[in-house]
Amino acid sequence: MSIHSLYDSDFYAWTVEQAKLLGHQQWDQLDLPSLIEEIESLGRQQRQELRNRLSALLGHLLKWQYQSSRRSRSWLATIRIQRRDALRLLKENPSLKPDLDEILADAYANGRDLAIAETDLPEQTFPLRCLYSLNQILDEAFYPGEPSQLD
Repeated sequence: MSIHSLYDSDFYAWTVEQAKLLGHQQWDQLDLPSLIEEIESLGRQQRQELRNRLSALLGHLLKWQYQSSRRSRSWLATIRIQRRDALRLLKENPSLKPDLDEILADAYANGRDLAIAETDLPEQTFPLRCLYSLNQILDEAFYPGEPSQLD
C-alpha cells in the first residue's frame, strides 16, 4: 500500500508512519504533500478554536447584558471558562494576534446568533457590531450591564 493511499484509508496509521519516518530522518519516503496539508490544517484549527471560544464567550456576554433576569451560575461558569481558554490559546499561539480583528468579527456574529437563539429576544436587541473591546472581552472582571449577584 502506498503511503498516500494509507493517508486516505487509515489516517492514524499514516500519522504513525510519518512520525517514524521523520524520527529516522527518512526524508525521501515522507508523504510531503499530505504533511504540508496537515500542518496547514493544524494552524487553521488553532484559529478556529479561538473563534469558537470567543463565539461562546460573546454569546454569553450578550445574554448576560440583555437578559439580566436570567443570569445563572452556569452562564458565569461558561464566561469564565471561555475567557481562560481564549487567553490560553492566545498565549500559546501569539501569532494569532494580527488576525484578532477578523476572528473577533466572526466570533461576534456567531455569538450574536447564539444569544438570539437562546434568549428569544428580538434580533434587533443585539447590536450588529461588537460594542466590547477585546480587553473587556478577556477581562475577568468585565460583565456588561448590572454587577453580578452570583459571586
